[in-house]
Amino acid sequence: MSNEAQRPRIAVYPGTFDPVTNGHLDIARRAARLFDELVIAIYAFPDKNVLFTVDERLSLWQEVIAAEGLTNVRVETFSILVVEYVRSLGGCALIKGLRSPNDFGAEFEQSLMNRKLAPEIETICLLTSLDHLFISSSRLKEVARLGGNVDDMLPAAVARALRHRFGQ
Repeated sequence: MSNEAQRPRIAVYPGTFDPVTNGHLDIARRAARLFDELVIAIYAFPDKNVLFTVDERLSLWQEVIAAEGLTNVRVETFSILVVEYVRSLGGCALIKGLRSPNDFGAEFEQSLMNRKLAPEIETICLLTSLDHLFISSSRLKEVARLGGNVDDMLPAAVARALRHRFGQ
């Protein structure tokens, strides 16, 4: 058996995850079935305003993964070029979730750049489940901020954290 066959197949699901939604969780569950290990990689320094700190986002994901019993999934943070992060883990794939044609356009361009920088790393795009088509972190934060009920669109731990953040 070659070393290649013995090495676990590791995929990385990167994102800001501010906060993690049921749509993100659905992609993570499905990706976890395809690989030996899935690393949910929370980008520490996004170019956007975030509601939760990187440590809070990490803690929320860890709580969600534990509640789901996803034993081949771990959560980490990163602050370097994503393909360099995947290489540092010995990973072979990047996981991306797609909700719309706009998502496809952005992910297509990014995956071409990633392929140029790291041709050995594949980008795997998983289409959202219909139940989660309209869910986005930014939309859910806005609805929650205005007092709307978003509990059925978020993992329970995240819904609690969002209500607490907005004093509800």
